[in-house]
Amino acid sequence: MMPNVTRGGRMQGLLSYLVSVDPAKTSNVHHDPHLVAGDAAVMAWFDDGILDQDDASRIAAYLDEPHRKFGVEIMRRDDRKDAPVGLDGKTALVKADVWHCSLSVAVGERNITDQEWGDIANDFVDAMGFSEASGKAQCRWAAVDHGTSAGGNQHIHIALSLVREDGTKASVHNDRSRAQDTCRALEKKYGLEELSTVHASRGYDPAEKQTAIRQGREMHRTSLERKVRAASTAASTEAEFVRQGRDLGLLMRPRYAKNTTDVVVGYSVAERPAKGERPVWFGGGKIARDLGLGQLRTKWPDTAQGSLDAVAEWNAAARNRRQAKPQARHTTPQLTEGQLWDRYTAQAQEIADRLQSVPLDDHASWARAARETSGVFAAWSASLESTPGPLASTAAELAKTAQLRDYRRHEKPVPMPSLAGSTMLLLAAGSKSKTAAQTALLIQLMRTSKAIFDMHHQSKHYRHARNLRTVLGNDLHSFGQQMPRPAQAVSQVSEPEHDSTRLARLNFPAPASTGPPEPRAGSVVPSKTEPTRTYQPTTTHQPTQPGPEQENGR
Repeated sequence: MMPNVTRGGRMQGLLSYLVSVDPAKTSNVHHDPHLVAGDAAVMAWFDDGILDQDDASRIAAYLDEPHRKFGVEIMRRDDRKDAPVGLDGKTALVKADVWHCSLSVAVGERNITDQEWGDIANDFVDAMGFSEASGKAQCRWAAVDHGTSAGGNQHIHIALSLVREDGTKASVHNDRSRAQDTCRALEKKYGLEELSTVHASRGYDPAEKQTAIRQGREMHRTSLERKVRAASTAASTEAEFVRQGRDLGLLMRPRYAKNTTDVVVGYSVAERPAKGERPVWFGGGKIARDLGLGQLRTKWPDTAQGSLDAVAEWNAAARNRRQAKPQARHTTPQLTEGQLWDRYTAQAQEIADRLQSVPLDDHASWARAARETSGVFAAWSASLESTPGPLASTAAELAKTAQLRDYRRHEKPVPMPSLAGSTMLLLAAGSKSKTAAQTALLIQLMRTSKAIFDMHHQSKHYRHARNLRTVLGNDLHSFGQQMPRPAQAVSQVSEPEHDSTRLARLNFPAPASTGPPEPRAGSVVPSKTEPTRTYQPTTTHQPTQPGPEQENGR
């Protein structure tokens, strides 16, 4: 279950949106908006029917009453991207007494009844410290269900006033993190699909997606992530990363340490804009958790000369000048291109083999393997796909495993071969290249991807496993069927059976939240598991009789 917390200053506007069934006023189709939970007075008045705009106005007036009665103002910094900045370098203060949180479950989750949503909402508000269970005066709130989203997600919206009944302010310190922790506990209590507490990919502003749809293009950050992954995987030094990114058409801008022009501490990237348009910049760590410069540097050697070369390339990129040292294709004089493919395919095979003995709880090693494999698919997509296809989809899905919620909590990954060489070969292969050598590499990448799927399945990360199964078993399998049969010379570095049909023989069991997965060799999952949890409804929250002031508000 995913919480999405926002704050604002217009309770009337929020309630009006939540009950609206006019497609012109909402990005999703709303139907049958109704209350599933709320404080006692709200449920006493409005718990027996579909809500309309008049109801929304009355509920909003009731929820906003403590704010008006006590004249309490709650302000925060305007965090919108286009927020104006004052002379002090800070954005303006805006009203923020309205707390809004949507709680949504994944597509495919079992049907959740109104009774269950009501219990979930009450438990959530209690755990967040907004009710009388906190030992303080309650905040007024209401939870609205207006049907599944356009994407098929069941969800509810909680609208809450941060001014308590006695005029004091409710604390929202660390509320987003607390909301995540609360949802993890509620998943266990109500037998819902449990999200991973280890992996967390970056989200995006829904407006970004809507803008991309209107303009008929991919979201900027999605395209940028794929290119940055390709560039970082292909690079064996930081300077190569900058050069490779620019070769892929990226604008790259360093972030220097304060008062320096030779100490780079971060970077931003943007697609090269069309004539007359401005570039849209994103920080590397904002695109994906594992693409910040600090994390990328862990895979490159730290030498004095390497630092000088990197600064020279960053300075050239910042000034949009030619590369300080143009990118040269890596070749080994003693090896032919076919022998290079054999070598790099053998390295990919070694990664797949080593993963068979990596413990399920060695999250850093699994993330490293996923990052390398995702980068190869990203580079292959950049070389072969004019529009995002199965290779891009595979890169994006594996990238979710590459991103740890807090990488500092994990040990260093076990040593594994780098896939930089195969990534460079794919980037240089051209847009029409489909060779037998690439098929041999694809089989080993599929073995690695299958191992990552097995890890998620054994770890009960069912959402990750289900999504990987869909991409690998459908999209990438179809792509593999179109590839030529591997050559005999290449087949010597892999397992005996080498036909593209072998991709179909990689078994992807359907992940399900019922029934345990079979333990594998070296698995930390015990063979004996707990029985599947089932939800038992609690007693219905009994509303108290509203006082005279509340009745007048009705």
